[in-house]
Amino acid sequence: MVFQSSSIGYTIMGKTADLTVVQKTTIDTLHKEGKTQKVIAKEAGCSQSSVSKHINREAKGRKRCGRKKCTSKRDNRTLERIVKQNPFKNVGEIHKEWTAAGVSASRTTTHRLMKDMGFCCRIPCVKPLLNHRQSQKRLAWAKEKQVWTAGEWSKVMFSDESKFCISFGNQGPRVWRKRREALHPRCLKSSVKFPQSVMVWGAMSSAGVGPLCFLRSRVNAATYQEVLEHFMLPAADQLFGDADFIFQQDLAPAHSAKATSTWLKDHGIPVLNWPANSPDLNPIENLWGIVKKKMQYTRPNNSEELKATIRATWAIITPEQCHRLIDSMPRRIAAVIQAKGAPTKY
Repeated sequence: MVFQSSSIGYTIMGKTADLTVVQKTTIDTLHKEGKTQKVIAKEAGCSQSSVSKHINREAKGRKRCGRKKCTSKRDNRTLERIVKQNPFKNVGEIHKEWTAAGVSASRTTTHRLMKDMGFCCRIPCVKPLLNHRQSQKRLAWAKEKQVWTAGEWSKVMFSDESKFCISFGNQGPRVWRKRREALHPRCLKSSVKFPQSVMVWGAMSSAGVGPLCFLRSRVNAATYQEVLEHFMLPAADQLFGDADFIFQQDLAPAHSAKATSTWLKDHGIPVLNWPANSPDLNPIENLWGIVKKKMQYTRPNNSEELKATIRATWAIITPEQCHRLIDSMPRRIAAVIQAKGAPTKY
């Protein structure tokens, strides 16, 4: 077979990846005929190095290049088992335990293999404790509310308390886990207590946020009713005006007390029925998270500076942020139904 080089031209001098189908066919055919690479390059209209790279790439039975792996598949399975058994250990501790099992590998290799296995170092979630009865009530509540639209949820004023600490930037130990393992029992941690903290009550709707209330003492029914009188009612006027709304609160003892229920009824405030231990359903929990994230680089020296920082950060929360959180309610409901009442990640 004779190929006319004039039909291809000598100006095409690209890399192997730039070779045309005609050039590759020409190289393969002439190589099978035993032509030298110099002749093939001239006939194909490309560089000799491109011919060499193409031939080598097509060659069968090439030995794998690169350094030989220092660990076996069995060693890697041992590492994965160690990480799953001790997900809260750092890389140095995991490496020490792995090498104690007879594996010869560096700390860098250990870290790289953990990432190759899909493990990522993340802040562990804190899961609320739910018994079977509570899970079933959550599921029933979600099925009842799954017909609610985002417009109906926009009529709800969500409220909650949150604890802010001067040392809230310290998130505690991290955990090694794979994707979709955030709520796996071995990847969870218990809540951590911090010194010099302040408790804050707040409310939100799709129209924005209401005024904050800093709680000076432990909240009982009487204290909570003062919060409702001096902060919840003004928040309702600010967020809803003369329009009707539904008030949401969790089932904390001060909230569910008979005296509190009587106060709400006397003031004509309709209350949304709410399942126990369900912070994942309350969008204001995500709003607290946004505020704390914005404050992560601040360094208040005392509780008064901490309060000032919280007020300033709360003031820059936009109605658009609140609206997006309220719009997530149908998705939260669907997630609870799919999880059959179990905690969800929101």
